[in-house]
Amino acid sequence: MNTDYTVAVLGLGAMGLPMATRLASQLTVHGFDIAEPRLKLAEEAGIRTFDSAQAAARGVDALLLAVRNGEQLNEVLFGANGVAPVLAKGSVVILTSTVGTEAIPSTVARLAEFGVELVDAPLSGGPVRAGEGDLLIVVGATPDAQRQAAPVLELLASTLSIVGDNPGDGQALKTVNQLLCGVHIAAAAEALALADALGLDQAKTLTALEAGAAGSFMLSNRGPRILEAYSEEGAEVLSRLDIFVKDMGIVGKAARAAGLAAPVAAAAEQLFLLGQAQGLAAEDDSAVIKVVAPTQRHAA
Repeated sequence: MNTDYTVAVLGLGAMGLPMATRLASQLTVHGFDIAEPRLKLAEEAGIRTFDSAQAAARGVDALLLAVRNGEQLNEVLFGANGVAPVLAKGSVVILTSTVGTEAIPSTVARLAEFGVELVDAPLSGGPVRAGEGDLLIVVGATPDAQRQAAPVLELLASTLSIVGDNPGDGQALKTVNQLLCGVHIAAAAEALALADALGLDQAKTLTALEAGAAGSFMLSNRGPRILEAYSEEGAEVLSRLDIFVKDMGIVGKAARAAGLAAPVAAAAEQLFLLGQAQGLAAEDDSAVIKVVAPTQRHAA
């Protein structure tokens, strides 16, 4: 146990709570969430909770953030109740979200005014893997900031990839990662919709595909949830569809800025956008199959 090292986790949702719980096994963890039930769950996991983000973040060694986008990042750090002014000099902000590279330079500059560095560390993996310390984390940060963040990153990641010494490098690699993830989810949904249209048993088809050259992590991870998409309650929401609306938008913007054609990514983005327009935003991203095939032709 390294109880001399304190990390604050702001947001104790589907990913924040298991990450905080994992960290609390070795470190002192402060937690904050606007939802009272999440605070109670955190307390049961040995996390010291606070009634405000500023109170949780005051004087910590590291601040772990999982925000939705660049605007929310700016609000949490520098808004009316932002936490940047209460952070200790020499501490780090560990950004685990995919927000794109554009938001990074101004964040780095403004944090520097408080003597704080940004560790750009977007991650991949769901809540279960977060709780087990089995995440992929790609990092862009100065060597000093990497050392300061090491107790947190090493507990959360089974694969820790330092991709560069500059904040923004992590976002760049995560953008490439999300291109593949979004395309793979859309392709898996199309494949299983086609299997149904051809009169095949979707579950048996999924098993066969996983065993061959067409198999992929996303097919195996999302496939079972894709098959649950048509049920009355739908698949358990482990990754909302509108997250990929955001992420594929980041991919498209980055590709255009680089002067690169990305037609496959653009097609996948349109499927997620259609899903959002059809009211599926808050459903699991596996529900994208209902954009391709609104109903099952052959019920399981």
